[in-house]
Amino acid sequence: MNKKQLVRLGVPADLVPLAVAGLHAASGRDRADFRAKRFLPRLLEQPELFVADPDFGPLAAAIVAEAQQASVVHEVRYRSWGVDLDPASIGQMETACRLPVARAAALMPDAHVGYGLPIGGVLACENAVVPYAVGVDIACRMRLTVTDLPAEPLERNEASDCERFDRALEKGTKFGAGESWSRPFDHPVLDEDWTITAVTREVRDRAVGQLGTSGSGNHFVEWGLLELEQPELGLEAGRYVALLSHSGSRGAGARVCQRYSDLARQAVPQRIRDDPQLRHLAWLSLDDQRGHEYWEAMELMGRYAAANHQVIHEQVLARAGGQSLAVVENHHNFAWKERHGDRDLIVHRKGATPAGAGVLGVIPGTMADSAYVVRGKGEPTSLLSASHGAGRRMSRTAARKAYTWSPWRDHLKHKRVRLLAGGLDEVPGVYKEIDQVMAAQRDLVEPIARFTPRIVMMCGDDSRAED
Repeated sequence: MNKKQLVRLGVPADLVPLAVAGLHAASGRDRADFRAKRFLPRLLEQPELFVADPDFGPLAAAIVAEAQQASVVHEVRYRSWGVDLDPASIGQMETACRLPVARAAALMPDAHVGYGLPIGGVLACENAVVPYAVGVDIACRMRLTVTDLPAEPLERNEASDCERFDRALEKGTKFGAGESWSRPFDHPVLDEDWTITAVTREVRDRAVGQLGTSGSGNHFVEWGLLELEQPELGLEAGRYVALLSHSGSRGAGARVCQRYSDLARQAVPQRIRDDPQLRHLAWLSLDDQRGHEYWEAMELMGRYAAANHQVIHEQVLARAGGQSLAVVENHHNFAWKERHGDRDLIVHRKGATPAGAGVLGVIPGTMADSAYVVRGKGEPTSLLSASHGAGRRMSRTAARKAYTWSPWRDHLKHKRVRLLAGGLDEVPGVYKEIDQVMAAQRDLVEPIARFTPRIVMMCGDDSRAED
């Protein structure tokens, strides 16, 4: 029997070598009495009965040990921020706290339902990484560039005054799930070793074409006005034109997530694979080759996502004729090796911003509401984290059923925001109030600057904002 057949029977992928060794040792058994396809299912169902088997004892003992490890319940408690958090998000967080590898957790005020771990969820594990707790869009992140461009045109925000700003957004990046450039950009990240795993080798060509693109969903690139009430970021107090973007590692990161999520589900005990609540929280040990591979691939996707933003900002700024004065950026779908208390832990922030003491980050609102540049306060119970945005209060499907463009067109006009393209499922009403979210995490971050959006570009849909 080969590996695929053994896994199909239910042998955990990491225990296949023991199964193969058992089959080899049992090759001399009387075939009339021994049929592997009958024997192995019985062993998998009641492994404790076969621990003394001369050929399959090691496999049975390993299965028993895995089951015992998986049954250990750690009393992982978590603290949450914000009010009226939806029950489904809370349920996902409580489920994550049941993982045998979980050691600490926190839930941010922008929380809403995700795959496995809720968006806004922070989960610290011991020597294990959970691909879906990082997220499908590995290293989804924010980048804000403060520029030397004049503020007056954006203050008026008339299309006739802002042609260069509009053109820069329209020509400086591309939006859409499969969008790529016919003439790719060059960047040192493409010269790195993409053969570190089979999947990174496979996705490199896609990554080359998608470098400098922005994806779909809630990803955006927008011009706005940044208010500094006092000197910060190496700048004097005042009002500046700034460019803000939100995107991640594009199709390459999604492929890495899918591949290693599948491997993680093969690696965990059967009861985890069969549990619909836990299957998206399957983990990989960092002592295992697959866990090591995922970590290396995740780190590469992080560098690629940062390069993606860099290229977008360089292209948009060049078309607008501006120069960069200061940059603030951060991941919010990633895992970090950190020490908390007396433990070295793997901290997953799925839709959560790093907020260690003095750490700078960007927390966006909506296409019509403020974003904030923040400085972390280093709150230990949040695992040094804060929200990554306002947080959705309804699904995309619900938004399309609940809203039409007409009232939101008026709302954007009142806010002096021009939307060049965007989906109805991204209008401000689908999100929580950003200022309420910020108020709920006063002990986590200190706002040091406020960004007000003026010209917004997102992936469009079948509805047109200007209709």
